[in-house]
Formats: sequence, structure tokens, C-alpha cells
Amino acid sequence: MSVLAPELGTLACLEPMRISGRIAALKGLSVMVESLPLPAGALVSIRGQGGGAGKEAGRVWGEVVGFDSRHTIVMLLGSSLGLRVGDEVVGEPMGRGGMAAPVGARMLGRVVNGLGTPLDGLGPIRETEARPLIPAPISAMERRRISEPLYSGVRAIDLMTTLGRGQRVGIFSGPGVGKSTLLGTIARSSSADVNVIALIGERGREVKDFLEHTLGPDGRAKSVVVVATSDESPLLRIRAALLACTVAERFRDAGRNVLLMMDSVTRFAHAQRQVGLSIGEPPATKGYTPSVFAMLPALLERAGAVERGGAGGSITGLYTVLVEGDDMTEPIADAARGVLDGHIILSRKLAQRAHFPAVDVLDSISRVADDVCDKTHIAARQQVMRLLAAYRDAEDLIQIGAYAAGSNPEVDVAIEFRPRVLDLLRQGKGESTPFAQARDEMVKIAMESGESLRRRLAAKPAGRR
Repeated sequence: MSVLAPELGTLACLEPMRISGRIAALKGLSVMVESLPLPAGALVSIRGQGGGAGKEAGRVWGEVVGFDSRHTIVMLLGSSLGLRVGDEVVGEPMGRGGMAAPVGARMLGRVVNGLGTPLDGLGPIRETEARPLIPAPISAMERRRISEPLYSGVRAIDLMTTLGRGQRVGIFSGPGVGKSTLLGTIARSSSADVNVIALIGERGREVKDFLEHTLGPDGRAKSVVVVATSDESPLLRIRAALLACTVAERFRDAGRNVLLMMDSVTRFAHAQRQVGLSIGEPPATKGYTPSVFAMLPALLERAGAVERGGAGGSITGLYTVLVEGDDMTEPIADAARGVLDGHIILSRKLAQRAHFPAVDVLDSISRVADDVCDKTHIAARQQVMRLLAAYRDAEDLIQIGAYAAGSNPEVDVAIEFRPRVLDLLRQGKGESTPFAQARDEMVKIAMESGESLRRRLAAKPAGRR
């Protein structure tokens, strides 16, 4: 029975009837189709001469995205060139079952597009099962409490914003601050069993560079990479994000601890905005349609640790969020921050000083850090945070030479230990430090700085404290 299970799952989604309609009108990437009784999300194919990513064997792929009083609205996954009024639009065999995709364990080490089609030239992926791209939401009572740490291999994150298995965290940054390099480091070094990496709306050149140099052979071996570049249809970008979540859920249900990395949620929102505007949704804040703010939490809530079948798997979500002009209050950043369990801020100021990873630990937060760390780690982290905060408060005076040594013992200690703290938080590309070793160094800094502060306070006259 286990051998036939994938085939039986696919069989349940098959539509025994051939459902078709005819093109009545074409508006941009949207096609108005007559007499096509298919549900929203169903895949269709059109016989035409179109091209691009959504073209296969002489067919142009499309997806049902809406309806009006007379027509079914289909958005194309490829070019509309060559399509004519009257061309036949045929529902795909799995269209009746809703949005579904083939997933399986043999996807490890592979690169696929938003339809699940391999892009790496290594042949078809065997032994897959059909799973819905948009499953039923996880009940709040099915979610497990986050109590185990997930180490990323990045000292600044593991020590200062410790992640938990099943947590959802946003990486907020402007362009060119090092988020892709950070994701590659985490993919290679994390303690997760499986990585699922969704590259949504990336430039084509950057995809190959990420796979070959940033991720590397070691990271790629335990990863599934789903790609939809910026020049592809907005629907393919949306489907790529949904497919990545579906693949992660398949490994989670098999008892694996999965790290789902999506770069970026902002481009997913841009794609949904394009779809919404094309079918007539009213624009709201900065042109984003209401469906964007409905789909965003639905996407982010798919990560987590669940009590399901005793498998004990989890999905830890890392989602990059592009902030326009480094504005952390722009609509998508604001909406994502309200749903996520924490945020990691990448600072352009640190990047300009060649401080990598450019994690601003004072502005970053992990809401589960205290639940997954022991008391010694928590106390040491708080002491290091106090050192960084004291230096930041007096930084302007220090930079212009106006700070008088001895006037504030806390600032004096922050200046004394700053080189060691920065060395701890900086990390070269490919550099790896065992978590226990990094933790011991942070505890040592915390204890020595605390002792230094006590000595300075004891030596200071009572009237000047």
C-alpha cells in the first residue's frame, strides 16, 4: 500500500471529465474565457504560439484568478503572443481538485520552478505525491510550544536573537546589505535537517550565483530550491512561494526539522498586487490591494511546529523583507512584523563599515529567545546588550572627542570591551564557530565587563556616582 500511496494521492485529484472554454477577450496578461466552469486556482492550458516560462509543448499555461458576470478570468503564466479570440482553453486534469503540486523526498538537492518542473537539467523527479498548494490552516490547538533552539551557524543570531524550532522570523533590510549571503551561510551551517529555499522575484544572474557560490555543494545537497525570477509571470512567483511552503510541509509531516527561507516576501506581495490590480481590485496603501494583506498572514502562518501524527517535525521560517529607502514602517514590512515571531534588522551603516553579517542586534528581537536559552545565556546576552546600548547612547560624543573618560562608568566599560564584542558579532564568509564555543566567549565577556563596572563604581567618589 505504501508503494501505491503517491499514485493514489494523485488519482484523488484527477478530473475525469474534459472541461474547456473559448477565449472571448484578451486584456494584458488576463484572458476572458466563455463557458469554463472551473474553480479559482485551477490550471488551464491554451493552444497557441505564446512563449516564455509558462509555455510547454505548444501550450500556454494559465490559472483561473477570478470571474465576472459572463466570463472566467484566466491569467497567463507566459506570453500572450499568438493567442486569438476563439482559441480553446482546457482545464488541466488536476484543476478540479484545486491548486495542487507534486512533491516528494527526491526533491532534495533539486532546483524547480513554481510548477514543480526541474530547472537543473537532472531529469524528472520521481516518486512524488500531489499535495494542495493552499491546505487548510493549522489549528491553534495543533501547534506545539517552541522550546528547542535552532542554531543558524551565525554567531550574531545564535547568541543575541536565538531562534527556536518552529519560529517565524523576518530579515528586514534594504538592497545590497548582505541578506542573500546571510541566507547562504545559514543554509550551509544551520542545525536543520532540510532547507527549502524560495527565490521569489530575484534577478536571473543572482539565482545562478546564489546556487553555485553562496549556497555551494554542501548547502545544496540538503536543500530544495524553488525559483521564480523577476521576469516571469506574477502568478509563477506566487505559485513558487506556495510550492516552497508545500514542500516544507511534506518534510515536516515526515518528522524532519525544516528551515524554510524565502527571499523575498516583498516580491511575493508585489506579484499578488499585480494579480489583484489586473482583476479589478481597488488599490489601497501604496497601491497594494486588499488581497495582499489577506494572503500575507496565510503564507507566514504555514510555518511552525505541529502536533500531527506524532511525527514531531517543524518548519522554521526565515523571510526576507525589502524595505524601500530603509523605511521599516512601509506597508509590507509593517504587516509582516505584526505576524512574525521576531525580526532581524540588517543595518546599512554596519555594512558600510564592513561589519558582516550586518545584524543590528539592538534593533533585532526574537520573541522566543528566552524560552530556548538557559539562564546563563540570557544573563550574558543582556549584559552584552547593555554594553552596546551604552556605547550607542554616547557614540556622537565619543566620535567627536567630547566624551571625558571617567564621567560615566558604564560608557567606560562599553568602550573597553567594544573590540571584543564586535569581534564576537563579526563573522567572515565561510567562517564557522561551534555554538558552545561562541556562548562561552560571550559569557566570559559578560562576566569580565560586569566585574570591571563594579570596580569602577567602587572607585568612584560617592557624590559623583
